[in-house]
Amino acid sequence: MTINVLVVDDSALMRKVISDILTEDDEFKVIATARNGLDAVEKVERFRPDVVTLDVEMPKLDGLHALGYIMSECPTPVVMLTAIDSKSAERTLNAFEYGAVDFIQKPSGNISLNIADIASSIRLKVKMASKVDLKKLEFMEEQVNKSKENSGSKREKRPLNKLKNAKRKPLSRQKILAIASSTGGPRALEQVVPNLPEDLNVPVVIVQHMPAGFTASLAQRLDSQSKLKVCEAKDGDVVRNGIVYLAPGNYHMEIVQKNINGRNEEVISLNQKPREQGVRPCANILFKSLVPIYGQNILAVILTGMGADGADGAEEIKNAGGRTITEDEKSCVVYGMPKSVVKRGLSDSVVALEKISDEIVMMLK
Repeated sequence: MTINVLVVDDSALMRKVISDILTEDDEFKVIATARNGLDAVEKVERFRPDVVTLDVEMPKLDGLHALGYIMSECPTPVVMLTAIDSKSAERTLNAFEYGAVDFIQKPSGNISLNIADIASSIRLKVKMASKVDLKKLEFMEEQVNKSKENSGSKREKRPLNKLKNAKRKPLSRQKILAIASSTGGPRALEQVVPNLPEDLNVPVVIVQHMPAGFTASLAQRLDSQSKLKVCEAKDGDVVRNGIVYLAPGNYHMEIVQKNINGRNEEVISLNQKPREQGVRPCANILFKSLVPIYGQNILAVILTGMGADGADGAEEIKNAGGRTITEDEKSCVVYGMPKSVVKRGLSDSVVALEKISDEIVMMLK
């Protein structure tokens, strides 16, 4: 089946570049292009594309305002195109709240040299966007109100996976919460992290698949909304209870134990080793690093996302006696990462997004 795409960008070069990338795959057809937000809104109504690629910064009507109109008047899956700077990062996060499916970083520097690196990613993200249920992309305020209305809904419990337990005594008796998310993750994290209580007496570590330059803005946004302190993790940070550490884009994050002033401390370690599962940061790497230190005291949460990152790490956590929560299919923007965990029998609890923070509190008790 052909995926009809509207390409929107104020740069004629970028319109051609994105169009050429898509039409290299026979599955795509670029049915129109638009040079600004006003042009985009008019062409969405006229051509009714399956997916829109939408530039963030444009004259007359920018991408964010165009997105708001599209999602309210003519709901269509939208993938944002954005540059790498703090202003664009903030606008991109706003776009998720307005209903964007995902975003693509524009090539920097010499476009012809960078385009091959992102071409497959563009096609994959647009293809995935064409399959998304638009009901899951409502404006965030509406979703928050619905979550309050559905607060009495029952969670779906799954039997514990009977794995061969290779438990070893963990190095620490401290509990830890580890969260993994990808496509649709920023929206999901904004419904989980701010709802965690102030007295959550454990450290929280998060891997969200985002490039460098965007995770700092996401951490700041979550911090402004949350009772817990949220920060972008730095190499050498000593892990403390009640603090949420978000892995920085383009860095794997691990927890290691070091002797500091005669005392063993858990410390953030960042590295740029090769990508795993095609991503950096990688949830599997974080999860596996937790096992020798925290063992059965790990609670892992796998939220919406494309691919299977987190499943191998979840298996090691289960083997150590830890537990795992997965977001249910109905609330996921993309049911990939949670599905890979559920299919392997690794999920202790399958929960709708709006109930995950409550489930975390209950399990940690």
